[in-house]
Amino acid sequence: MSTLTGKPLARPDLGKSLLAVALVTAAILMVPLVAMQFTREVVWTGSDFVIAGLLLSITGLALVAALRTLRTAKARFVAAGVLGLGLLYCWAELAVGIFTNLGS
Repeated sequence: MSTLTGKPLARPDLGKSLLAVALVTAAILMVPLVAMQFTREVVWTGSDFVIAGLLLSITGLALVAALRTLRTAKARFVAAGVLGLGLLYCWAELAVGIFTNLGS
């Protein structure tokens, strides 16, 4: 889609970034899916895959937005670190409640 001036509304490489997020998310989700075929120690339900997919996709999209918005390498590195730590915190909390179930 374009404006009346003929200029595109979005950067042309945005589709590639979104595709990359989708492919990386799918690749990461393949790890537990394949592991479930070989061991009984990995037991994920459909809702586990949906929640993990949403968490990974949202983090990936936020990273793409941050990398497009921020100009300095230091700011991009900090943003990637904060997003990565946020992802790990949410993942650990959803998996075992590592931070909220300290006294239980």
